[in-house]
Amino acid sequence: MTSGFEYHEAVTWPEALGLLAQHGADATVLAGGTAFTLLLRQGLIRPGHVVALRKIKGASRIDVDAHGGIAIGATATHSAVDRSVAIRGVWPELADAVAKVATVRVRNQATLGGSVAHADPASDAPVMLAALAAQVVVLSDGGAQRRHVPIDELLVDTFTTSLAPNELIHSVEVPGRRPETRAVYLKFTLRSVDDYATVSVGALADVVDGAFRDLRIFLGAVGVKPMRATSVESALRGQPADARRFAEAAALVRDDIDPIDDVRGSAGYKREMARVWTDRALRALAAPR
Repeated sequence: MTSGFEYHEAVTWPEALGLLAQHGADATVLAGGTAFTLLLRQGLIRPGHVVALRKIKGASRIDVDAHGGIAIGATATHSAVDRSVAIRGVWPELADAVAKVATVRVRNQATLGGSVAHADPASDAPVMLAALAAQVVVLSDGGAQRRHVPIDELLVDTFTTSLAPNELIHSVEVPGRRPETRAVYLKFTLRSVDDYATVSVGALADVVDGAFRDLRIFLGAVGVKPMRATSVESALRGQPADARRFAEAAALVRDDIDPIDDVRGSAGYKREMARVWTDRALRALAAPR
């Protein structure tokens, strides 16, 4: 026993799932451990059993398929994603987003799967993953059952996902990229660059003949989960990309988000910053290549 809980190091997915099934609500999953340590110190979790995933063979692999789709193992660290030649070759914007997470020490330990499962609405990676239409591969029933869940459906509330107690995130899958696809991740912080975002924006669009198609915009730190800017998307989809339309459309984002007052600003301030940074994201998408 350590600190009041029993520590288990699973070496296979079936073993990890079996431990969850055995210990039920008394079990907590440990991936990188950064969020776990904070929650434990604050007394927000009191597990009887901790199921660690880091020794599962292949759980940190990063693979690219024949169509350019990327599969990122749940225990791949943010640093591994940032440094991955495969990811930077297809989605450098994702690598840049995870490179903005906290400090090097945190990025070396924190995992992508853990970040998604933790469901902190101010986290960087989930916002960009949602914009890229990524999905998670979820295992249950000893690994016999596997389902795919879009990131924006997995995240349902602050620190809350749609995962069942007997399910684990196996990997994160990001679709391949079309030649006309552009993406961007912007993060605004009030204090230091390694702070949580006051507002962040992840955006993706196909730019064809000067117009946006398949536009996806998500914002972080302005709601209980990454918030989709559906009003902005609707206003711009299929329209010529120009500065006037960007400004008008970005103003609509105020109604797509639900920020709160906190140490990083008032709700009103965050709505205004969301407008500003959405406008900047749109301009970045449309900038000449």
